[in-house]
Amino acid sequence: MNFKDLLKWNTRLSAVYAVGIWTMVGSYAYFRYTGRFKDTPVKEEAPQPEDPNKVVYQSDHSKTVIVYKKDFVPYSARIYNFIKSFSGQPGGGDGDK
Repeated sequence: MNFKDLLKWNTRLSAVYAVGIWTMVGSYAYFRYTGRFKDTPVKEEAPQPEDPNKVVYQSDHSKTVIVYKKDFVPYSARIYNFIKSFSGQPGGGDGDK
């Protein structure tokens, strides 16, 4: 690749970057001008009765509820134990009965 090719690539990438930046600036100006980019008020929710086995994570767009169960083994631990059984210590087969 010679110097002229590098200059062409530099010009192309600069043009793509400029189009991207001006698109972002133009979109922001358009939404501000039309009033679609107004700050939304924060909703206040009534406190819910707390369950010690339930954890709720909530944001503006999603709500995640995690329920903890007694003696529950996570799937990642189950998979790890299954794979570990293949490479476990010798003598763990039928001979231990």
